[in-house]
Amino acid sequence: MAARPLAIHVRRAHPGDAEAIMAAFSTPRAMAGTLQLPYPSAELWRKRIADQGPEDFLLVAEVKGQVVGNLGLHPAGRARRRHAASVGMSVRDDFQNRGVGTALLRAALDVADHWLNYVRLELTVYTDNVPALALYRKFGFVVEGTLVGYAYRNGRYVDTYTMARLRPAPEMPASGTTEAKQQTQRKATKTTRKRTTT
Repeated sequence: MAARPLAIHVRRAHPGDAEAIMAAFSTPRAMAGTLQLPYPSAELWRKRIADQGPEDFLLVAEVKGQVVGNLGLHPAGRARRRHAASVGMSVRDDFQNRGVGTALLRAALDVADHWLNYVRLELTVYTDNVPALALYRKFGFVVEGTLVGYAYRNGRYVDTYTMARLRPAPEMPASGTTEAKQQTQRKATKTTRKRTTT
């Protein structure tokens, strides 16, 4: 019998989430998939959350009131990098492969596409993190290259893929285009009505 889908609530993190985020990063698989160090500090996470800029989004996923995953969406830079942002996420070991990552990424892409107008989203993922690779590909991320010996993990150097998701920048309508289309539609509707009544 298949497990029931989880009721997952995604929201923005606040400093009171620091201990739950720390606990998630303390689980072995979650920590192995990130650049975090063992024995994370709740105080460090409180500071990270409090020090975020207005365009930094740290989202958390809650199940039955407990935080089980988090995702950061951060601007890549200013000026010529204003169109890009980086993504990093982690899900507590006992909630992996249960839709939490999907819920977090879907919420982040909504913010990125419909509110912040990012054209390029970037991330790195360890080459052996098969579930994460499948999730990112599902949302349109593609591998752009391999970073060899990118990080030191469990006593050895490991490689990562650099991935990105690109979307076309929405075009601004030409001045008056929308109004012109509406007028054309109104005229077509009037013509159709005249034909049907005669």
